[in-house]
Amino acid sequence: MDTRDLHDKGLKLRREIFGREAVEQRMNAFGAFGEPLQTMINTYGYGDVWSRPTLPLKTKSLAAIAMTAAIGRAAELRVHVNGALTNGCTAEEIRDVLLLVALYCGIPAANEGHRIAYEVLRERGV
Repeated sequence: MDTRDLHDKGLKLRREIFGREAVEQRMNAFGAFGEPLQTMINTYGYGDVWSRPTLPLKTKSLAAIAMTAAIGRAAELRVHVNGALTNGCTAEEIRDVLLLVALYCGIPAANEGHRIAYEVLRERGV
């Protein structure tokens, strides 16, 4: 598969997980300056890694929540909590991953993760 095919496959998957509007907003956030980064995200992030069949999307979403919460990336965490719900994760699964963050990465990271997840769950009516 060439990189154009990977890009198109990744863009399609990204839109399925996060919604067309959210993806377009992120892709256009930095104009032409950000195009190379968005190409990389679509091609390699979603066209390759997220498209691999070994782990289900639900598992990848929970891992992304844990990692973004652990490194304190609130904006990315919000995106991935929304994606996790789309991928079939429950509020309880999201909470339990954030409890693991508390154990292994610290209470402050988990506390902020809980705050963001709670906001997203409330917004989505979950």
